[in-house]
Amino acid sequence: MLHPVSSPGYRTRAERFDDLVLEALEPIELRWGSELADLDLAVDDVPEVDRTAPDELSWGAGVLADAGVPLAQLVPSGVDPDGMPSRARIVIYRRPLEARAKGGADLADLLHEVLVEQVAEYLNIEPDAVDGGGGAE
Repeated sequence: MLHPVSSPGYRTRAERFDDLVLEALEPIELRWGSELADLDLAVDDVPEVDRTAPDELSWGAGVLADAGVPLAQLVPSGVDPDGMPSRARIVIYRRPLEARAKGGADLADLLHEVLVEQVAEYLNIEPDAVDGGGGAE
């Protein structure tokens, strides 16, 4: 069935997921905006595999995983493969998160939890502080 461009059904699953990510990030940004000015956020469908040998499968450092599949990853700032400086970024993996969530509200809660953990790692503080347990300094 075709939907008009103005209807909610017109948006793809990935676009709706992107909206959920931004909604989950909003309260964190309101609280920690200035501390997150140099942090980017990205959404990928699935994580990239560093090595292909099954016994040497590696997801890299700083990965939040559920049953061995990363849900998100904090990529520190540094230099990209082309020698250009790169900013720190949180990469959210859409398909593993969707597979783990039981529905829309569960996915929104899970996204918030994952973002809190990743921002806490970036800021080098406890997740409770990110989520309201402690104040921005």
